[in-house]
Amino acid sequence: MSTESSAPEMTAGIVDTIAAISTPPGRGGIGIVRLSGPQSSSIAAQLVRLRQPLEHARARLAEVLDENDSSSERIDEAVVTFFAAPNSYTGDELVEIAAHGSPVVLDLLLRRALAFGARLANPGEFTERAFLSDKLDLTQAEAVRDLIEAQTLTQARQAASQMGGALSRRVAPCKQSLVELIALLEAGIDFAEDDVDVTPQAEISRRIARILPSLAELEASFSRGRIVRDGLTMAIVGRPNAGKSSLFNRLVERDRSIVTATPGTTRDMVTERISLDGIPLELVDTAGLRESFEEVEQLGIARSREALADAAIVLVVLDATQPLNPEERGVLAALHGRPALVAINKNDLMDQASDVLSADQSAADKLNIASVATSALTGDGIGALRRKIVELATGGAAVEPGPLTNLRQQQAIAAARSGLEDGARANETSIPHEMILLDLYRALWALDSLTGQTTSDDILNLIFSTFCIGK
Repeated sequence: MSTESSAPEMTAGIVDTIAAISTPPGRGGIGIVRLSGPQSSSIAAQLVRLRQPLEHARARLAEVLDENDSSSERIDEAVVTFFAAPNSYTGDELVEIAAHGSPVVLDLLLRRALAFGARLANPGEFTERAFLSDKLDLTQAEAVRDLIEAQTLTQARQAASQMGGALSRRVAPCKQSLVELIALLEAGIDFAEDDVDVTPQAEISRRIARILPSLAELEASFSRGRIVRDGLTMAIVGRPNAGKSSLFNRLVERDRSIVTATPGTTRDMVTERISLDGIPLELVDTAGLRESFEEVEQLGIARSREALADAAIVLVVLDATQPLNPEERGVLAALHGRPALVAINKNDLMDQASDVLSADQSAADKLNIASVATSALTGDGIGALRRKIVELATGGAAVEPGPLTNLRQQQAIAAARSGLEDGARANETSIPHEMILLDLYRALWALDSLTGQTTSDDILNLIFSTFCIGK
């Protein structure tokens, strides 16, 4: 069943009031209990002793009582904010009680709310009600979750852009043009007997060709949008004492990994999450790749090879004072075609490294792997290395508003493109318009599913179940 038909019915049928603690678990300066539904204000009035009657969009001081009757002792003070339907986040009557962030007090308020007739909210149910009340479309609802989970300012900005409808605005012109084409073909079929001209084949081709580039551009935005949202893993590999851990510490900007002059210091993987140009990047410092007869080091080397295989990006660290060994040549050859970067480290020793450095760069260039000369000791080349990593991670794509940020969105756009392309091919072979319309409607349904007009209840439940309770 589509949400387009079910949303008004579900919204109109909401008779229960939900409640939840909307702030994270633990102690804090402020904690919030949120209620939404037709009984929100009446339940809130029983939870606290208000100093003034509730009024839409106005904060009221109140006292949290130790017991349920008005003569009870006060145990806390609170600020109660009321939003009347439909002018609230959920579209229903909504109340937020902001007390001090004591888990005991918040739990007391929640338990009393449940005793007075509310039920405990499901994960994401407040935002789901906002979606069902047409306060948000599905891309905006997903952005709410992304904003809550943002770990970098760039992630927060991208989520805020989506919450403002940036993606929906990019899709709207494509959808409008598609609806106009469908209406044109439908009119030619339905009113053929009334001398309504059948749409020429060239006009259909022109209109489809006008929509496809925008969808292709939107689908291409998925690569950067997904990376900003989810981040990447980069494995740092190389021979012992090439400076892997030192470069790791430089990128992390603290002494996270142990560095000594003794080869084989790193026996196990060391990981740290950083942000480069707003992109979350998990760095993995691995054990040096070499032949070893020591059991512990062998295990570390085995894990290094696993990290090398699993990482989205690989940074190979070469020692500028040493010629390439067979192990390094094998690693470079295995990375051909993969997102990889070579850091030729210890370039502060240029007097004795110039010949080797040139040979290493040549080896990387032949395999089409970018290389950067660095010195973990002096910091030389670290800025260039950071820029190269970002360029490699994003494919050089520029930041743009309203990118696709998850696989569901990308699949919807891909399905819309597929429907339009099938329709274009059918038109070129003079297939009847009734059959072309099947392809065009398939594209339209795909665009509708992106924003939620035709999304099934099962998909909605899956999306909102990933939210935290209270949002």
